[in-house]
Amino acid sequence: MIDNQKVQARMGKIVNLFLNDIQSVRTGRATPGLIENVVVTVYSGQKMRLIEIGTILAADARTLTFQPWDQSIIREVANGIMAANIGVAPVVDGELIRMSLPMLTTEQREDYIKLLGRKLEGVRVLIRDARADFRKGLQKAKQDKTISEDEYRNDEDNLQKMADEYIQKLEEIAKKKEIEIRG
Repeated sequence: MIDNQKVQARMGKIVNLFLNDIQSVRTGRATPGLIENVVVTVYSGQKMRLIEIGTILAADARTLTFQPWDQSIIREVANGIMAANIGVAPVVDGELIRMSLPMLTTEQREDYIKLLGRKLEGVRVLIRDARADFRKGLQKAKQDKTISEDEYRNDEDNLQKMADEYIQKLEEIAKKKEIEIRG
């Protein structure tokens, strides 16, 4: 017998992984997800993500601001953002670092859409792998005669339905992101 909660938990983690992964894919709008995982070197060699050392806000559609909680590291953070080569030029403005995002060209938008497609295919494979792992458990239970042929078929059908549902969720998320990228 298949444990639906385990299947849903594993596939739900894959969906969350995809959501976190595509936050860094640039759309026409400034979002904190674009820079929150940028790693900078502060405090004499310690590597930290921006989200761990300050507040990131979208000031408007094309401007991000970063305010470190410790003002003594503001120059190190600005240099780290510049060194990360993410396509924004940080400008220190008092206690804030401002970053203006340039407009996306049509070619860049198409590149981001292709990247999104590659990421989507990667998580589809993860869903299929999860389905295959649970299916192996079903096959073993059938061979060990702990479940009947009918239970095996029902569980296999349920497993396929769950996999299809999660793939559908992923495709809907990707479609929304693609609309954002196209602007």
